[in-house]
Amino acid sequence: MNQLKLGLPKGSLEKATIDLFEKAGWLIKPKSRNYFPEIDDPELACSICRPQEMSRYVESGMLDAGITGKDWTIENQSETILVTDLVYSKVSRKPTRWIIAVSGDSEIKCIEDLEGKKISTELVNVTRRFFKEKNINVDIEFSWGATEAKVVSGLADAIVEVTETENTIRAHGLRIIYELMESNTQFIANKEAWEIPWKREKIENIAMLLQGSLNADRIVGLKMNVAEKRLEAIIELLPSLNAPTVANLYNTDWFSVETVVSEDIVRDLIPSLTKAGAEGIIEYKLSKVI
Repeated sequence: MNQLKLGLPKGSLEKATIDLFEKAGWLIKPKSRNYFPEIDDPELACSICRPQEMSRYVESGMLDAGITGKDWTIENQSETILVTDLVYSKVSRKPTRWIIAVSGDSEIKCIEDLEGKKISTELVNVTRRFFKEKNINVDIEFSWGATEAKVVSGLADAIVEVTETENTIRAHGLRIIYELMESNTQFIANKEAWEIPWKREKIENIAMLLQGSLNADRIVGLKMNVAEKRLEAIIELLPSLNAPTVANLYNTDWFSVETVVSEDIVRDLIPSLTKAGAEGIIEYKLSKVI
């Protein structure tokens, strides 16, 4: 049987990724103290590994495809195929940011003030290339974690760290002086695997369904009944991906109207639709929008 070797990210992205796969149609069951979870697809063999290492495993062919961060693919300068960007994280549906931060009371105000200073980060290669391009000499030290504390404890003058909400940055009394780069989750593939037709088709199908699941986030379907004389007024109120679907109800002068809208506007839209004459309004969740 053909089987695709798929890498899933360990750590903060693990649950969000498993939840996304479930929404897309795959049930993944992690095993305690085991890096090879079960998946209800005989064509897939899953491995869990650190996002920092994923691109190297995919590049080497140990994995055919995997989900990791754009930041770690750049950090490792890995030669892999970008199948699709998947903008999600453990907190939000927004890209994360790698920032340069210093202590709130530091005299360092801009990156030029870091000349001769010590910087702590996990993202060593990207940081080194950045400061080299800026002709700023810094001492870069690899951080094994708890990077924010390095500045607080005086072990570093600045840090290069990833943030989504800035909550941890603020909690440590740090101040951001520069945004280094944005990053997001990516689905990547091995170059040789990409050239094998059945593997490429499988990878593309997974990517399509994952992306469709993300597209459906905070989008809902609305369905309602509308009298013919009220139809135009209702249509004018409805936003839609394309145009609303309108169908005659059997043997009446009423119509069934269906559309897809952002979840954020439903609380205001439904009362407006009711006032305009819509009846039997149904709101339903969407699993995928492709």
